[in-house]
Amino acid sequence: MNAPLNTTLARVTQRIVERSADLRSQYLASMDAQARAGKTQRAGMGCANMAHTTAALPAADKLVIHAERAPHVGIITAYNDMLSAHQPYEHYPELLRSHARAIGATAQVAGGVPAMCDGITQGAEGMELSLFSRDVIALATAVGLSHQVFDAALMLGVCDKIVPGLFMGALQFGHLSTVFVPAGPMVSGLSNDAKAKVRQQYAQGLVGRDALLESEAAAYHSPGTCTFYGTANSNQMLMEIMGLHLPGSSFVNPGTGLREALSKAALERAVANTGKTGQPVIRLADIVTEKTLVNGLVGLLATGGSTNHTIHLIAMARAAGVLIDWDDFAELSAVVPLLARVYPNGKADVNHFHAAGGMGFLMRELLSAGLLHGDVKTVVGDGLAAYGQEPWLDRGTLAWREVPATSGDTSVLRPVSEPFSADGGLRLLQGNLGRSVVKVSAVAPEHRVVRAPAVVVHDQADLLALFNAGKLEKDLIAVVRYQGPRANGMPELHKLTPPLAVLQDKGFKVALVTDGRMSGASGKVPAAIHLSPEALADGPIARVMDGDMITLDCERGVLEVEVDAATFAARPVQHPDLTHNAHGTGRELFGLFRRNACAPEQGASPLFG
Repeated sequence: MNAPLNTTLARVTQRIVERSADLRSQYLASMDAQARAGKTQRAGMGCANMAHTTAALPAADKLVIHAERAPHVGIITAYNDMLSAHQPYEHYPELLRSHARAIGATAQVAGGVPAMCDGITQGAEGMELSLFSRDVIALATAVGLSHQVFDAALMLGVCDKIVPGLFMGALQFGHLSTVFVPAGPMVSGLSNDAKAKVRQQYAQGLVGRDALLESEAAAYHSPGTCTFYGTANSNQMLMEIMGLHLPGSSFVNPGTGLREALSKAALERAVANTGKTGQPVIRLADIVTEKTLVNGLVGLLATGGSTNHTIHLIAMARAAGVLIDWDDFAELSAVVPLLARVYPNGKADVNHFHAAGGMGFLMRELLSAGLLHGDVKTVVGDGLAAYGQEPWLDRGTLAWREVPATSGDTSVLRPVSEPFSADGGLRLLQGNLGRSVVKVSAVAPEHRVVRAPAVVVHDQADLLALFNAGKLEKDLIAVVRYQGPRANGMPELHKLTPPLAVLQDKGFKVALVTDGRMSGASGKVPAAIHLSPEALADGPIARVMDGDMITLDCERGVLEVEVDAATFAARPVQHPDLTHNAHGTGRELFGLFRRNACAPEQGASPLFG
């Protein structure tokens, strides 16, 4: 039995509904205009258009499609075999095409979208394309579906920018039945805790590159998603809690019979939801509502998910005509308990989380506390009741069963009656430096308030050089600026995590303030990130000088530079030469994106400026 809705949840949701009313109504009107009631999407196409659609297909598929009666499913795939998480998708199209024929439908790959690996580009020039690759993926998704021959769509993607991009692109075709199809995490290798220790040892010069590479290869070792709880696995959690995955499907390992059965079942749901097989129509636009997006916010907070989604979720919501902001995150974080500890917020990985009860246990607990909207549509129908179940193979046949009543490991997953903390661990910081977010779920209480002098740099490499030269052996707040979307595409500054953690372990008061991003696996050092306005937009961070005393207070939500207001305002701002960020590694092609990107709190997208 679900509890009455939490009053804060209800209030925030109503505020979002009211704030979004005009934009949402425009979006829904657009989706209604694109729908072809009672007909396939191919109805009325010219013969030449239809011939092009089916030219390369087997004769039997051509007959079915030309008859314009059976559903035709478009597959958007982010397959490549550079990303371990996406390598399993290589054989999905044939599996899905074959199963579509078996159930009387047809399927085609509508298009491929790029998928870059942030783990490869961290600290390198390619990382400056990473954030905007999300918008490229949205555009590519729209190109694939723009042929307007599909009644349903399957989205094949997992990692950091890929799922948000697929989501944003698919929502422009929200009149279609759409299901997201995960590929699952790799099996557990070297523990994330052990991996992090070797990284810190390497940063201190205690071990060499050979030991570091051996450690990393033992952690990232096979097909599937990386097992820590960063943006990729936060994506999977979001798609399930928002009802766009099949129940319990997010964290089933690739290459298993259960994974294959779930992929076939995803196709079956996409076909059924077209309404052309006698079942109710369920459009993507009807699933992704204000309530659904609030459920996503709650899931992010309850699991200590990726800080990248304080940008991505805003852009994803905007694609559905819904406006959310950091006040919504912060207000919900105050009432949503932290129920999961998965690295970097704990020692376990996502396989342990899944084995302990996973998404089914988590969602059932949140529903029982009135912390999820249960009255939403999902790809499996009305309400979230089905998401308290887990899939299994019953003598080779896919079936669902109730998840256990208790957590299998309370060091990883807990009930709402015994949370790891009473809040979700995401805080909004405000003050004379602007607005930013900080994730404190992995930050020890004694490190959540830092008052220290600023060390100002314009590039993460400069801070690393200071660390390697032994010039950061002191209390400090590292101010890394000109890292916003307009300056250089807002790369993650993940390489700063090990050296700052080393300084913290030595007993120094340490924090980071930046208009850039940290990794989705932000860790134990307090980091005020996504600071807005960014330095290139004449944000106050551009006026900070070395030695300025800064207070970063995660408890009170304060980020202040302790300089007299008149003196601070009178400081001249001279932006550095950033032309080196505009050339090489394809960055020339992204000038339009940088110039037109909106602020992080608006989604940092050039598409919805």
